[in-house]
Amino acid sequence: MKAIIFDVDGTLAETERDGHRVAFNLAFAEVGLDWDWDVDLYGELLAVTGGKERIRYYVERYRPEVAQRLDFDALVKTLHETKTRHYVRLVADGALPLRPGVRALIDAARAAGLTLAIATTTTPENVTALLRAALGPEAESWFAVIGAGDIVPKKKPAPDIYLWVLERLASLGIPAADCVAIEDSANGLKSALAAGLATLVTPGIYTAGEDFSGACAVLPSLDGLTLNSIETYVSDQKV
Repeated sequence: MKAIIFDVDGTLAETERDGHRVAFNLAFAEVGLDWDWDVDLYGELLAVTGGKERIRYYVERYRPEVAQRLDFDALVKTLHETKTRHYVRLVADGALPLRPGVRALIDAARAAGLTLAIATTTTPENVTALLRAALGPEAESWFAVIGAGDIVPKKKPAPDIYLWVLERLASLGIPAADCVAIEDSANGLKSALAAGLATLVTPGIYTAGEDFSGACAVLPSLDGLTLNSIETYVSDQKV
């Protein structure tokens, strides 16, 4: 193992319920919409990957009249940008701590000389805000490759974001066979597996109970996870 590729939302921190959902609702209120995404509804909407895609799905399913607005595309863009601003503020205020074991695993990987990378469909601003708030102002530099947002045409479960990250890791001399992905959802797992990656899963609040067939291991958290145990999980699956 030469590199670990982390997902962000739900993997590094429980960002969905208490971060993104709250930020979406704040954005809706700011632009004068009476929409409210409660905890259960947001769990349903998470089946769709990507914030702008999630808004469009909600409108198609629950507010079809809004899709007829001439400014609908602009509205989606404005809502997403406003939501990102609110999310970044929530993170900066310390509202979203790392999940157990995340900091220890990152520290161990850095100490061992492993390369760190990120593959996520959340926006680069969201990634940067979380890394700086939860790990430190210099944390962004710890990751050799950060794949985020709309840099690829298809979101997870498509493998595009992982393939983008792997292409850049390959230029550093690190092939996919020497990488391990860590995810929290079935969509994320499918994305990583389709890119040919050995993958560990640590389900979050919204993803517990999903189908994680193909994962090297499904762990309640990263607490106590060592680099040696990751190697063992990967080796056992290959055998």
